[in-house]
Amino acid sequence: MFPIQRLRWHDVLTLVLGYVLFDWASYIHPLYGLNITVWNPAPAFGLLFLLRFGRKAIPPLALAIFLADAWVRNLPISLLVSTALALLLAVGYWAIAEALRHRLATSGIFSDRRGLLEWTGIITLGTLLNSVAYVTLLSLGSLIPEGAVQTSIVRYWIGDCVGALVSMPLFWMLLDESGRAHLRAMVLTWESVGYLAATAFTLWVAFGIGAGADFKYFYVLFLPVVWAAARQGLAGAVLSAAIVQLGIIGSVQLMGFTAVTVLEIQALAAALALFGFFIGIVVDDKQRVSAELRQTLRLAAAGEMAGALAHELNQPLTALSAYGTACEQLLERGETGERLREAIRRMIAESFRAADVVRRLRDFFRTGATRLESIPLNELLASVASPFEKKASQQGIELSVAPGAPVALFVDRLQIEVVLRNLLSNAFEAVAAQDPSNRRVQVSAHPEAGGWICIRVEDSGPGLSGAAATRAFEAFQSSKANGLGLGLVISRAIVEAHGGHLWADVADHGLFRLVLPTEGITFDGS
Repeated sequence: MFPIQRLRWHDVLTLVLGYVLFDWASYIHPLYGLNITVWNPAPAFGLLFLLRFGRKAIPPLALAIFLADAWVRNLPISLLVSTALALLLAVGYWAIAEALRHRLATSGIFSDRRGLLEWTGIITLGTLLNSVAYVTLLSLGSLIPEGAVQTSIVRYWIGDCVGALVSMPLFWMLLDESGRAHLRAMVLTWESVGYLAATAFTLWVAFGIGAGADFKYFYVLFLPVVWAAARQGLAGAVLSAAIVQLGIIGSVQLMGFTAVTVLEIQALAAALALFGFFIGIVVDDKQRVSAELRQTLRLAAAGEMAGALAHELNQPLTALSAYGTACEQLLERGETGERLREAIRRMIAESFRAADVVRRLRDFFRTGATRLESIPLNELLASVASPFEKKASQQGIELSVAPGAPVALFVDRLQIEVVLRNLLSNAFEAVAAQDPSNRRVQVSAHPEAGGWICIRVEDSGPGLSGAAATRAFEAFQSSKANGLGLGLVISRAIVEAHGGHLWADVADHGLFRLVLPTEGITFDGS
């Protein structure tokens, strides 16, 4: 349920002045001099205040309606009748606002497709009931001829309904601080100039060329709304739909269309706006899901990188422990010279090394940043395979690392080790079900043309079919009972960030290939 806020004096002033000004601006094609017009955005403005402030906004809204009748239309009716009409409308709009309050999220008018449908349904039905009650009271007061009641209801309903559907989301954004910031950021772009230009062109096509052809080119007005919605989501659709609506009203006024024609155009304008809102919501949902997926992948990478972190920290922490023990022994022997200072310097260096590992991991999780460094290929392969040697011995797996070319890779060591460890871990699981005499995992590296190196991780497992090789790199596709199906997805993302490629071969045994560019530095193999 949408929460009720405190009504302050400047809110009252904004409501009264805003309602009267919008009522004056939209007083076109009035029926019998009443506020029965083909476009009426003022109620949308009032609905927002009723939605925000509840029944406390009824008196100022009724005052605004009364002042609009007196100043804009100068109706020849008694004070009592004018007051009754104003109260009737204010209470009717409050009923619509209460229905909306119980269905809307606290973050906005609608935030998903279901919310859009519910909001549209409440506005459509609520304005219809309000129109019936209002026109009926006008008819009882002899302000509308008896035979024109149905026409008056339809016209008043179309004006209120379209005005609310098109204008209410924009008013919401204008009255909301975060909404205003979003609109400012969106308006201050060259793309917004493109929206205006596209809107002007489509209005010319629809009302210039299409005016003599029963407006069969009206559909072109969907283009700027769809463009804005696809590029900037719901906010773009709201702004573009409002601009198109203003363009339509301006065009029909300049061209002197009849009220009946304007009613038909307004019905199309409502469909246009709702279509744009729907696309905008879908685009926002897609962006939100993409952002959540990226965050999920980054958090899931923590599990994949835990082994790399443990391995990287193991060496400096072990060294710190050794140097600390050495310092204790030196102190016990009364050593205060160079040997003690050297041990302390090495402790400091190892602590910096451990802190650097943690910092690099933190940066990767936060921003995906990499720290490239030159690493000898054979040193990298040996470092990755080392933690698996004990496991291979325990499980009866023959693990072999073939010597690679004496070259260096220019990579983020921590991240590439994550990839290789993930591939080795998968290979170990693939051969676990094989006969003990047929459990082999091999790591090798071969140079390729153009300064590339291909690292192969092979196993004696059953291998992958064509479909399985494709699905292996899809998110949440895993053959493991406790797997998330993200390891290979993350690994490929890391490799591609390094300018390389990672894929699985279709073969009778497991085979993954990792291709990375070399730095071009040759080592002596020592």
